[in-house]
Amino acid sequence: MQADTPADVLARRRQLILNRDADGFAALFAPEGVIEMPFGGPIPVRVEGREAIRENARQVVALPLRLEDFEVVELHQTQDPEVVIAETRTKGTMTMTGRSFTATSVQIFRIREGQILLFRDFADPRVLADLTGEPGAGS
Repeated sequence: MQADTPADVLARRRQLILNRDADGFAALFAPEGVIEMPFGGPIPVRVEGREAIRENARQVVALPLRLEDFEVVELHQTQDPEVVIAETRTKGTMTMTGRSFTATSVQIFRIREGQILLFRDFADPRVLADLTGEPGAGS
């Protein structure tokens, strides 16, 4: 049986995110998987291990956000077959205020044998600050 390609894994991730399935999202990661968010903002800069990722994903799902769309706009293969770069666009609504948003991000993945080892997200934390009205959220 052939292992899932990075594109297959990211397609599953899209469905899990849109379905707000925190446990399914965490299951995409290797037990030693890592999420890094270098621009951080109000969320952890680094989450290590599948169980910590599961807990973090459950917290994110509990946020007052409704995602209408999440897409990989471009997927770039690198010279390393395990590493891909995804340009993403997320559209949603802050349910407490009804404010809509569109957020873009560049994400780097290391995916081996169908499991995510590293997910590094270069998102602009100011989007969340703008939505919540918290000036410190993006700094």
